[in-house]
Amino acid sequence: MAALTRLFRPALAVVVLAAGAGCSTISSDGRLLGLVTPYRMEVVQGNVVTREMVAQLRPGLSRDQVRQLLGSPLLTDVFHGDRWDYVFTIRRQGTEPQQRRVTVFFDGERLSRFDAGEAPSEREFVDSITVSPPKPRRTPLELDEQQLRAIAPPKPTRAAALVPGTAASGPARSYPPLETVSR
Repeated sequence: MAALTRLFRPALAVVVLAAGAGCSTISSDGRLLGLVTPYRMEVVQGNVVTREMVAQLRPGLSRDQVRQLLGSPLLTDVFHGDRWDYVFTIRRQGTEPQQRRVTVFFDGERLSRFDAGEAPSEREFVDSITVSPPKPRRTPLELDEQQLRAIAPPKPTRAAALVPGTAASGPARSYPPLETVSR
């Protein structure tokens, strides 16, 4: 029994240390050892409401007219039937999440007021979500005159250096043709 206890304690210590080391390699931001980040999928949810769309809202519009202007609301609360919430959220890897909210209040079937905050214009919205691809690096396919002069001329091979002035001859051995000639 004492021998079993002597073996069990070190094994338990190794397991506890390994578990502790495994937990400490992943930080709170999801980076593994500070180097590797997991891929995070782009998530786009909700309705895009722009400054131009909000400018068309005015008190007295019916619910159908508001729905035609802004689209279907993302949130309609059963307990607050006079309120529609339009929420737009985009989460993209490497950038801060964007969230915009427009709240529309009704008095019966007519629009009474709305809270749009700072809605972006269409151009500002497109610029905020556009991801420009990295510019490809162009590899030059030709050398200019200065680069050509910098390259040393090729050195003659040993065979050419042994017999100057002789032309290269064919193979020393005769080989059969690769294809047969048919007439």
